[in-house]
Amino acid sequence: MARLLSVNVGLPRDVAWQGKTVRTAIWKAPVEGQRAVRRLNIDGDGQGDLAGHGGEHRAVFVYQIDSYRYWQDQLGRNDFTYGQFGENFTVEGLSDAEVCIGDRYRIGGAFFEVTQPRVTCYRVGIRMNEPQMAALLVARGRPGFYFRVLEEGEVGAGDEITLVASGPERMSVFEINALLYMPGHPRSQLERALRIPALSAGWRGSFEALLTQERSGVATTGNAGLTAASGPPPAWRGFRPFRVSRKVRESGDVISLVLEPTDGRPIAAALPGQFIVLRLEPASGAPALMRSYSLSGEPSAERYRVSVKRETHGAASVYVDDELEIGDIVQASAARGSFALRPGATPVILLSAGIGATPVLAMLHALAAEASMREIWWLYGARNGREHPFAEETRLLLKALAHSHSHIRYSSPDPEDRPDGDFDAPGRLDMQALKELSLPRNGDFYTCGPSTFMSDLTAGLAAWDVAPDRIHTEGFGAGPSIAPGIAASPPRPPHLPAGPSGSGALVSFGRSGLNVRWGPTFHSLLELAEACDVPVRWSCRTGVCHTCEIGLVAGTVSYQPEPVDAPADGNVLICCSQPEGDVVIDL
Repeated sequence: MARLLSVNVGLPRDVAWQGKTVRTAIWKAPVEGQRAVRRLNIDGDGQGDLAGHGGEHRAVFVYQIDSYRYWQDQLGRNDFTYGQFGENFTVEGLSDAEVCIGDRYRIGGAFFEVTQPRVTCYRVGIRMNEPQMAALLVARGRPGFYFRVLEEGEVGAGDEITLVASGPERMSVFEINALLYMPGHPRSQLERALRIPALSAGWRGSFEALLTQERSGVATTGNAGLTAASGPPPAWRGFRPFRVSRKVRESGDVISLVLEPTDGRPIAAALPGQFIVLRLEPASGAPALMRSYSLSGEPSAERYRVSVKRETHGAASVYVDDELEIGDIVQASAARGSFALRPGATPVILLSAGIGATPVLAMLHALAAEASMREIWWLYGARNGREHPFAEETRLLLKALAHSHSHIRYSSPDPEDRPDGDFDAPGRLDMQALKELSLPRNGDFYTCGPSTFMSDLTAGLAAWDVAPDRIHTEGFGAGPSIAPGIAASPPRPPHLPAGPSGSGALVSFGRSGLNVRWGPTFHSLLELAEACDVPVRWSCRTGVCHTCEIGLVAGTVSYQPEPVDAPADGNVLICCSQPEGDVVIDL
């Protein structure tokens, strides 16, 4: 007979870990007597990171005493207490191999439904003082599972656990866990899992991604269920040589390069909004410079166009502006990225500032090339006319579109800049300006520019009731870190790590502009990035965090001299791997 051995609760606390402060409620302690179970948790309990834990489908975490015994034997420990694994219910019986998603149980005065396996994260490693614990729980098939509370009530240690109804499809917690994390994702099993109504949205999204990957018939690497959408796979691996066929001055500080493949073979046309990675070699023997640049021209199978803003201390942009000549050879990756124009008939609002115009300009080119009948808005902010690239180009493109609108703002116009000619109004492009224009809120908003510009507009659009899936952003440079539970600290610019330089493989952080030699001080690429204060978007250090639950996004990874594209589960590589040969990370 299955029974409840202990009810365990705990509130979030701050814990010191590796020089950081982690907010976590992984420490749970048993309670005496009866305790009320509510829709979202148990009285006296809380979650430190609501993005990764808690919520209706993860209200109560269950772990088995049999797994306690297993881990005591595996780890050679005898110091476990109830709540050791962060569980709310420690139970006798209910093994992961027997309990099925959708099973319903009566415990005391409450009624529960099984919704998903537990998604382990780095905090269980902190609690167990075993850094690999999150990965071990998954690899050994002992994750535990979550209950949804169907009927609130009181429970207590000693209560009998009664199976009231079995879940459809009879897929166990162990099977569901293995279907996502282990090799092999049979189509029939994915379809079975998606027929279970009780399965939580995060797991459902991952299985849908795996099913889409399987149905595509395209040979791919990685696990689509464990990574955020990153656009279609690049057309080729690594880099190809391109010749600079044109070099065009667009404004005082922006120059465009037109690149054509040296072998004359066609290139796959990029999606409007995507970017490429350029490998530049300013001097013989010097480390190559890796930079990501959005494509700024009409999608073409014959050439790429990128537009580069000269930065005062930008090694790559200064080289492009001052030294790179027509006829020179650069190495370019295939186009990639998920920031791309969506097909459809909805209005398109292209919002940009400064050099952020480049990816949305490619979208405008694509719309003009197809003579789109969609309602299209071009909204752009610059400091003045001298710093307004593509001005005439965009005017011509907009004239070719039947339902186009344009609004240009200069924050500091020069005396010679003409109102209602060069620009429409002084000031910055902000939410107040957008509201005054009466934009269609049912359209797709594509935003690119400085980080503050994008964050302000993203928050403003959401508050203006624009649906989240209609707001699309693309940032230049290193993106913000995603570190659930880690207390925020003042950001520092990326820099070389302290101490003597290593002698191993060269690690290049493409967006941050750092080239660092690998050394024995570091155990993973993630540790190296942190030592350099390179913002890394991550959720755990073991590669088992569930994207749909926590929102992990990996960078682009490739190897030299024969680079390969990032696997779909590139997060595992970034979090756990050491480089074998020179490695480039798009961070």
